[in-house]
Amino acid sequence: MKKLALHWQIILGMVLGVAFALIMSKFEFGSQIITDWVKPFGTIFINLLKLIAVPLILASLIKGVSDLKDISKLSKMGGRTIGIYIVTTLIAVSIGLAVVNIIQPGKSISEETRTELVESYKSDAEGKIADAEKQKNAGPLQALEDLVPSNIFQAASDNGNMLQVIFFAILFGLGLILIPEEKSEPVKQFFDSFNEVILKLIDLIMLAAPYGVFALLAALVVEAPSADLFKALGWYAFCVILGLALMMAVYAALVFVITKRTPKFFFNGIAPAQLLGFSTSSSAATLPVTMERVEEHLGVDEEVTSFVLPIGATINMDGTSLYQAVAAVFIAQAFGMDLSFGVQLGIIATATLASIGSAAVPGAGMVMLVIVLAQAGIPEAGLALIFAVDRPLDMCRTTVNITGDAAVSMIVAKSVGKLGDPNVKNWDDNYARKNK
Repeated sequence: MKKLALHWQIILGMVLGVAFALIMSKFEFGSQIITDWVKPFGTIFINLLKLIAVPLILASLIKGVSDLKDISKLSKMGGRTIGIYIVTTLIAVSIGLAVVNIIQPGKSISEETRTELVESYKSDAEGKIADAEKQKNAGPLQALEDLVPSNIFQAASDNGNMLQVIFFAILFGLGLILIPEEKSEPVKQFFDSFNEVILKLIDLIMLAAPYGVFALLAALVVEAPSADLFKALGWYAFCVILGLALMMAVYAALVFVITKRTPKFFFNGIAPAQLLGFSTSSSAATLPVTMERVEEHLGVDEEVTSFVLPIGATINMDGTSLYQAVAAVFIAQAFGMDLSFGVQLGIIATATLASIGSAAVPGAGMVMLVIVLAQAGIPEAGLALIFAVDRPLDMCRTTVNITGDAAVSMIVAKSVGKLGDPNVKNWDDNYARKNK
């Protein structure tokens, strides 16, 4: 295993996990064994990644902002980052709408299958609708109000409050810029060292990645809905995956045109983070690995990664927005509704804004989809039609979200002259140096 590249180790773990689950599911007790004795190791692995997400953002973002030494550099980088994220999200939604309108998967669903799906997942849909209702009833400035934490320790105790942690880290970094250098230097050195420790912890945790994804995929297989429901939703899933694949091609093209780095270089560098995102369905949980891969394997300066990637993990959800566009039109087609061009333009705007508000955790896009459906006048109960295949598609769209973050970080780094050569570090580098 040690001789294989990390992404091949992870792929092997995924394949073996699926194979093991398929074999065990043949036995009456097999599913229970995976649930009781295998799945917990997948949960532990995800928890390890979540454990270091907030410390990593605090350390890297405070260090990154304070290293700028000039507030104008921060506004320049921030403007470019958010601008590019919005453009890629608009492209993603447009691709989703184009694919679903050409293939029209919703028209292949029979009345019988539609009724079965609605009944099977009625309670799940009602839960998501209730969550979305709370969000819709909030005031117009609620998102701005939620951005500012009243207690940083309380905000840091929940990975769902990532934007609040980012806000504090940027504010703290600005404070370090504005005070005399002799006063700020000890604090900067502390966060610099703290950041190095967290990055080394990522290396250690990634040693367990193949085993973690083995457990995650094995659990997913035994908990999956029946094959009949997957067949009924095959065309819908095909549309989402095709749209996501096209979006991947867009990223590769943008990176090649702007940074002159080949698609092979880009995808080889980010592959372990993509596979981890696929396994965990969480951009936030994968963030530590994404930051390490982009900085060490794609050559993006830490000053850029520490700013662009944490923000991307919370507001850049290209895969999620593409899925919302496909899902909304699919549900409308399943109910025999024809959506006008104006309504579909509304879907583009709403899906773009909703994706920015999606939390970087599994299933959050489903809640935001309710808002997209309501805006377009599509029955929210239709959410039940897509629950059966949401988890595997969530894995796919998370992979695209992570790829988009990496691509934008390379583009921003190139624009500010911070894109260099890869500088790969191994988990035992320092130990090896000491024992030479």
